[in-house]
Amino acid sequence: MDIIVEKLIKSYGLQKAVDNISFKVKTGEILGFLGPNGAGKTTTMKAISTFLIPDSGNIFVGNYSVTKNAEDVKQNIGYLPENNPLYEDMPVIDYLKFVGELQGISKDGIYDSLLNVIDTCGLEAEKHKKISELSKGYKQRVGLAQALIHNPEVLILDEPTTGLDPNQIVEIRDLIRQIGKEKTVILSSHILAEVEATCDRILIINKGKIVADDTTIDLRKQAQGNDIVNVKVEGGDINEIYEELKNLPGALIVDIVDSENYRFQIDSVPKSSIAKSVFNACVRNNWVLTELIPIETKLEDIFKELTTE
Repeated sequence: MDIIVEKLIKSYGLQKAVDNISFKVKTGEILGFLGPNGAGKTTTMKAISTFLIPDSGNIFVGNYSVTKNAEDVKQNIGYLPENNPLYEDMPVIDYLKFVGELQGISKDGIYDSLLNVIDTCGLEAEKHKKISELSKGYKQRVGLAQALIHNPEVLILDEPTTGLDPNQIVEIRDLIRQIGKEKTVILSSHILAEVEATCDRILIINKGKIVADDTTIDLRKQAQGNDIVNVKVEGGDINEIYEELKNLPGALIVDIVDSENYRFQIDSVPKSSIAKSVFNACVRNNWVLTELIPIETKLEDIFKELTTE
């Protein structure tokens, strides 16, 4: 199911948490939803899941409107909020059975649904334990299982890897990518590396407005401006190498960053093939090119640029 958000506005008192935003998430797409605290991420996700009603605008989940067909929307959404909604006095399997019944799964189908999510979320060894006895990481897995229990078309995950160790994070990322092949997924996270590793597309929101909406690769291309490479050239006089590099076609700025080890940084015109020019210069002068490292704009830098004044 596609998700279509149209001119969404939601205010709390005088503050506009979400200010007239529109976007679409296609079936089989994993959207990374980024923004600083208070940017409007959670408000938008709550509106999509019908947890709160927008002041104006509309949201469609498939053909269902959150304002006119809220019950139909709920049946097709699995939602893991930032604060995991667990009844900690219940055993894992009883809690998941309870959630499945709330979601309208038939008595004939509940057993298969339980087996599926317990296996998918790695809860087999923990299924008879009380939720209060679980580690924070396993509690997060139970939260993910409750979002998946009714096999929804849409999955909304608010900080899904909170509290997980590095190995569990990798496992959950792989699981989300697998789920995303068949479902529509919106994933909110403060861990930028997680979003980059998991998501097909990134939407950045700041002060209630969308400030970027693109793939990671294209966001980098837009933010990079000039191309930057770090090179290490050996076998010649450092001043001669510097002059040669400075006069290469497309080279804007050349800095000696480590004179002892003959390392240079070259700031060049985009698409100038500076790497090829450096290689050819080394061949002409019988120098040895031992390092050539393109410097990419980090997602953290893009995020900072778009969300700070």
